[in-house]
Amino acid sequence: MAVSTDQSASLRASGSAVPPVVPDLAKSAAGVSLRSVTKKYGDVTAIKDINLEIPAGVYCCLLGPSGCGKTTALRVISGHETVTSGQVLIGDRQVNDLPPAKRNTAMMFQNYALFPHKTVWQNIEFGLKMKQVPLKERQQRVDEILDLVGLSHTGDRKPHQLSGGQQQRIALARALVNRPQVLMLDEPLSALDENLRVRMRGELRKIQKQFGLTFIQVTHHVEEAFSLSDQIVVMNHGHIDQIATPSQLFTTPASQFVAKFIGDNNLFLGKVVGSNSCQGNQELVELDIPGIGPLFAVGHGGQLGSEAACSVRPDLLQLETAASESQFLSPNMPTNYITARITNTELTGFVTRVALAVEATGQDLLYTIRTVDWHKLALQEGQVVALRWSAEDCVFLPY
Repeated sequence: MAVSTDQSASLRASGSAVPPVVPDLAKSAAGVSLRSVTKKYGDVTAIKDINLEIPAGVYCCLLGPSGCGKTTALRVISGHETVTSGQVLIGDRQVNDLPPAKRNTAMMFQNYALFPHKTVWQNIEFGLKMKQVPLKERQQRVDEILDLVGLSHTGDRKPHQLSGGQQQRIALARALVNRPQVLMLDEPLSALDENLRVRMRGELRKIQKQFGLTFIQVTHHVEEAFSLSDQIVVMNHGHIDQIATPSQLFTTPASQFVAKFIGDNNLFLGKVVGSNSCQGNQELVELDIPGIGPLFAVGHGGQLGSEAACSVRPDLLQLETAASESQFLSPNMPTNYITARITNTELTGFVTRVALAVEATGQDLLYTIRTVDWHKLALQEGQVVALRWSAEDCVFLPY
């Protein structure tokens, strides 16, 4: 599926300045399409009837727990696995029957797979040499890519003489020197310690913007996907649960699984007892939650009598003592209200995480607040508090 420059640009937009795009590589970027793709291993279905459009020039993360099918989807795109049924397209070209070397893609593996006995320069040159690219062109392209990733001074070194971050950039350079249309990354940061992982996320994003290529990365790390992606594809049991921007995924999870997986959302399970139109094509849905009573949420697809749930982020709750008479102001939407007992507090630095148990049911909840504000409240474990939140901040989850 062809995607316009404007569409790609809008997906890649961010608040920070984008480095100049490298022309030869940027113009080669291609989108990826999976159309009703299924992959089976004998009687086991790894991915089932997946439809996915990844526009050219975006950073896409395939996110999900182990065994959800994300690595299989990546290997189907790269050609390391054949599809059982469906179509795989890179740009406008169907590639189902093409081997990896003919798909004009590149793969960056988890352990970087650098040759320890070769120099940095030789590692980067290797793929070009196998393709029998003339020596003069090889020299030009290797020197150019080393300069672009800021490591031209390391050409004569061996991989063990480089830091973890430098090794990652060399692995990227080796992939990019072949001028692929799509670069795929299989959990490239999982072997790094936390501080280096955070630093390398910035490096990956910077390089992706600079080269303007399509990056597709597999990860099970939610924070990593949020920080890197233009597009996140959440997978579960071989199918796609949601495709969204990081902002959309954070504010509006589409299913109970997504709300749980992206972390910290408070879920309430119940039955739909009412539904009315509100803003846009949204509905104000009333759910009856066993032991709690009515809660209101905003979404769509509320079928009377159906089992469903609603979700609210811990930072959107308002906490006050049960004896307080202050009112939660919500002029246009109903206000949800429950009482809960504080069971634990965890100081994480700027934010304090407060664990609570709903008085009526014992259900665990989480509330987060700035540490400086939490100290002002002077609340203690065991104390009963009220939690209020607007229906507008509560996401209806029909499945």
